[in-house]
Amino acid sequence: MAGANLEDVEKIIKSCGFFRMKAKNIVNAARALAERHGGEVPREREELEALPGVGRKTAAVVLSVAFEGAAFAVDTHVFRVAHRLGLTVGKTPRAVEDDVTKLVPPAQWRHAHHWLILHGRAICKAPTPWCDRCPVTMCPSRSLVAKFKRDALRARTA
Repeated sequence: MAGANLEDVEKIIKSCGFFRMKAKNIVNAARALAERHGGEVPREREELEALPGVGRKTAAVVLSVAFEGAAFAVDTHVFRVAHRLGLTVGKTPRAVEDDVTKLVPPAQWRHAHHWLILHGRAICKAPTPWCDRCPVTMCPSRSLVAKFKRDALRARTA
């Protein structure tokens, strides 16, 4: 990848959003891995985040998935679901990460990230969750969503 033609990478990943910037980062990250790390992916967050296009979330995904380490990534699903479940009131991904990792044992961080993503995709959807199908019966958002749905139904039938 370090020697890849940028246009070729763009063609391969064109279906992704922001494919031009992502292609540039992929090639530049591959070059940095080859030049600075002998072609090996580093196992330290700081070294990962120093790579082009790698931020805190991507570094956490690499640490937790590739290296099975204790890292918790916050994406849009995790951010939304953590708020709805009352796990955080954080306004930034880092604040959400800090709150959730205080509640979940480090050995479960990499799994909790995936659990929240899957729950967000399957049940706790944006913009309207399927609370009637949710196994989390003590969810603090459940009654708010039910009220919202009732009010919306009344408004449509009025």
